[in-house]
Amino acid sequence: MDAQAWDDRYAERQQWSGEPNALVAELLAEVTPGSAVDLAAGEGRHALWLAGLGWRVTAVDFSATGLARGRERPGADRVAWVAADVLTWPGPDEPVDLVLVAYLHLPSPDLEELLGRAVGWLRPGGRLLVLGHDVDNVERGVGGPQEPAILHSVTRFAPVAELLDVDRLAQVTRETPAGTALDTLLWGRRR
Repeated sequence: MDAQAWDDRYAERQQWSGEPNALVAELLAEVTPGSAVDLAAGEGRHALWLAGLGWRVTAVDFSATGLARGRERPGADRVAWVAADVLTWPGPDEPVDLVLVAYLHLPSPDLEELLGRAVGWLRPGGRLLVLGHDVDNVERGVGGPQEPAILHSVTRFAPVAELLDVDRLAQVTRETPAGTALDTLLWGRRR
């Protein structure tokens, strides 16, 4: 999907709840706030949640409509909103403590290259959290994109994991009203 398609989708209705993904919230709840980048932030649900915890957040997305929805929410003044394609955005001006990439699905090698750059944006000890639909979700889960070429897997994230001290690289389950979805999680720190 391109920026116009996402603009149209966001213009139609709010796409997701205002709450963070439960696993994102669980993993980041005890991490000391610092500076963060939320890549492919959409309507900013994670960026706003992080800002509410005291993080200095930059939310990056190519959908101006999605970002506009985020800017309308309470606490939006605590987030720096950047309308840019994550594939060409040069990154933050200085190293950050966290890069969050939640449910961004791109073909190879685009995603791997982006995640490699994201590791470079982290200060030593900074964390990378990547979460998204697992390729097995097509056959054994519910919801999400149905194009295997853009879905995540432990194997697909292995080259990026080699750049980190990995706390967790795994297929994880997520309960939804429609049933159990399968996601892939990469959670690690820059060496």
